[in-house]
Amino acid sequence: MEAIKVLIGTVTATNSGLVQSTTQEVEFVADDLGEHDELSTRNGQVTDTRGVHQVLYHTDDGRYVVSEEDWSKWQGEPTTYKLHQATLDDLGPTGRFAALGAECDLSRPLTLDEALGSNEDA
Repeated sequence: MEAIKVLIGTVTATNSGLVQSTTQEVEFVADDLGEHDELSTRNGQVTDTRGVHQVLYHTDDGRYVVSEEDWSKWQGEPTTYKLHQATLDDLGPTGRFAALGAECDLSRPLTLDEALGSNEDA
């Protein structure tokens, strides 16, 4: 376990070059379990102008916490920093942080019901 420092809030670069920030630092004790990056796409092509960076932590009191940076290189678009508490279900194959859970070896195979439910949409 180590002391972790992350930001929450937003940073926006204005058209005039000024930077507006509402960020605050959060400090807690945790293990860093891994990270996941996802770049945005445009016309089917991956771009490097927007993306999401997630880091999964396991805190000293047993919670899973996701630090999420939703970033943009475009002037006027904010970069947002958030913290989310997560469960193992959130990190599983149908959870809101499924890709991060897979990167951190916390995912599991789909259940039969999950697999059959996903086929109904096809």
